[in-house]
Amino acid sequence: MFYSFIRIVARVVLVLLNGNAHYKHRERLPAGNYILVGPHRAWFDMLYFALGASPKKFSFMAKEELFKNPILRYILVHANAFPVNRQNPGPSAIKTPVKWLKKRDLSLIMFPSGTRHSQQLKGGALLISKLAGVPLVPAVYQGPADTKGLLRRKRITVNFGEPIYLDRKQRLTDAQQQLILAQMSARFKQLDNELDPNYKYVDPMKAKKKNSN
Repeated sequence: MFYSFIRIVARVVLVLLNGNAHYKHRERLPAGNYILVGPHRAWFDMLYFALGASPKKFSFMAKEELFKNPILRYILVHANAFPVNRQNPGPSAIKTPVKWLKKRDLSLIMFPSGTRHSQQLKGGALLISKLAGVPLVPAVYQGPADTKGLLRRKRITVNFGEPIYLDRKQRLTDAQQQLILAQMSARFKQLDNELDPNYKYVDPMKAKKKNSN
């Protein structure tokens, strides 16, 4: 109930702030639970992923520091977020999403790079996918990377891709993991090209540092 309410609030706020969002290939989203994965390009891209894939509901990983504020903690917990120590993630970073994907009608949104300031993919989403028995669904966000661009009502587009299914019987070796990560990276590039062959993500922080030198 709370998640549905927050989703309505988020949709209204984003329409008022931007109102220029577009979603492509929703028909590619599978039935049942899945892990929606994409490159992290804005602090708010997770919201657009979740709104674009609705009415499906999602859980989220959030850095544990956010849960120290009691009001924010209440909102995060009731919006299906769970805390993760980014510097030293424990077993719960895997066990919690696997349990929720298996036993609750909740999918999961993850950024395999873990941060907006790195495009290097990590294998956590692969392990969760294999243990939970759900597919990975690649998606990309193209649009403003900061609040200023959002308020200027620049166009935002989310493109959803075909699911990637992992064989639960096959051992997830380092070599196999690298193959799947390469496939995921290729899917991201393909989805970007479908929207704009000339698109290239520019990290606002790195661009700011470059301009200041």
